[in-house]
Amino acid sequence: MAGPKEITPDVRWGLMDAALSVVSPRSAARRYAARVAISNLRRGYEAASKGRGTAGWKAGGTAADAEIAAAGATLRDRMRDLVRNNPIAAQAVQVLVNNIVGTGIRPRAATPDPALNRQVDDLWRRWASRCDDHGHTDFHGVLCLAVREMIEGGEVFAVARYRRGAHARDLRLRIELREADHLDGARFDNRADGTRISQGIETDRDGRRIAYWMFPDHPGHNDPIVNHRLESVRLRAQDVAHLFERQRVQSRGVPWGTPAMRAIRDVDDWQTAELVRKKTEACLVGIVFGADEDQQSIAPVIEDGMGNRVEQFEPGLIAYARGGKDIKFNQPASTAGVYEWHRTQLHIIAAGFRVPYAMMTGDLSQANFSSTRAGLNEFRRMVEQIQWQTVIPMFCEPIWRWFIKEAQSQGLLPDGVEILAEWGPPKFESVNPLQDVQADLLEVRAGFSTLPQQIARRGYDPEEILTEWADFARKADAAGLVFDSDPRKVSKAGLVQTTDPTAPPSGDN
Repeated sequence: MAGPKEITPDVRWGLMDAALSVVSPRSAARRYAARVAISNLRRGYEAASKGRGTAGWKAGGTAADAEIAAAGATLRDRMRDLVRNNPIAAQAVQVLVNNIVGTGIRPRAATPDPALNRQVDDLWRRWASRCDDHGHTDFHGVLCLAVREMIEGGEVFAVARYRRGAHARDLRLRIELREADHLDGARFDNRADGTRISQGIETDRDGRRIAYWMFPDHPGHNDPIVNHRLESVRLRAQDVAHLFERQRVQSRGVPWGTPAMRAIRDVDDWQTAELVRKKTEACLVGIVFGADEDQQSIAPVIEDGMGNRVEQFEPGLIAYARGGKDIKFNQPASTAGVYEWHRTQLHIIAAGFRVPYAMMTGDLSQANFSSTRAGLNEFRRMVEQIQWQTVIPMFCEPIWRWFIKEAQSQGLLPDGVEILAEWGPPKFESVNPLQDVQADLLEVRAGFSTLPQQIARRGYDPEEILTEWADFARKADAAGLVFDSDPRKVSKAGLVQTTDPTAPPSGDN
């Protein structure tokens, strides 16, 4: 019968324990028991254990702001370099911008007064078409650039500027975008009244932001003609909208692709090394054995001004060896598993950017309808979270408040009235339009959602759709035309419906 299995203790009996046991066994036992108890407490989390497997794992307990202050500028510079020069990084950023902003996130006034809503919406459309302080684009273009800066540079600032318009009814408000480099991250201060400045962000004694210290000119501008203003200026927080993603309790943001930066760089280096290897192998065609005694290197021989031989490789080159009678051709080696390894690395990069692999690379060879739709559903949930929890409250809503306040101060809108906005993000393109439209129709008919909600989900204004439908219906009636798309006269089954609203329903009506 086998005896009991010997169990090796996790806590070894050390030299100190052995020495102490000779002098005081009781103290040695208490010391060893305490070491075992501490080991049992730490053993709850394997990731927190210390041993040979985690010897190189270094992790600090620093605050998010401390980490960003030390590495934020370097991360921004490297991510911008990748987006400029690496097609995968550029495509990943573009996919995120396309899905978060698309053609724009459109507001519509949401007050109990329909006439006031139309007045506000008309004023917004006129102002949004020329709100860019630099005069390049409209509000949707400004929003698109802001989201791109948030993804690529980690954060962006929108500053309210007030310019005199050409007409008296033109709003003076303009939007100026500033990159993260404008913020004076080296400004720190602790004041006696309890206010403090950390990385250029000034807060009151309760931690609320009251000002930003920014450089009027970009610190990286290298134009020798421009007179740089490198002294930071204080801007009120109520005139600045700071857009960044909060992943911890932090004051500033980091580029989205930070977890994938090392992987992108490694793939770039690997591709360069592989290309150089292939070019080098293609340069040398073969080696001839049996050449002249004075021909000892790759031909033709090139010498510099000092008589030193210059080694070179050229396509189609043949080398000559001394004392041989044969020729051997070079056989370039094949690399197995390159496609699989490269695809695995691209999956890692896509995960770091939080975009689907197929959308980042355009490779649909490993995808089918079900897997593509499941992956897009998760990606869309992430995009909606960013839209409603980051972009709209941190960028769109502050600009809407600036717009309403300025319009009321100029007498273009009634003063003292709270005018809120309902925002409509762009619609997602359907993988199966027929099934999605049928599902939306069933939701409306079952009362799970309303028709205005479904219209807003597609990026349109329900009021505009209703007005346009009414105008078109009147023109169609005047011309005596009936279309299958007119639900007043044609049913879903294609049958003619009565045009008298007082007539009792019958048949398929």
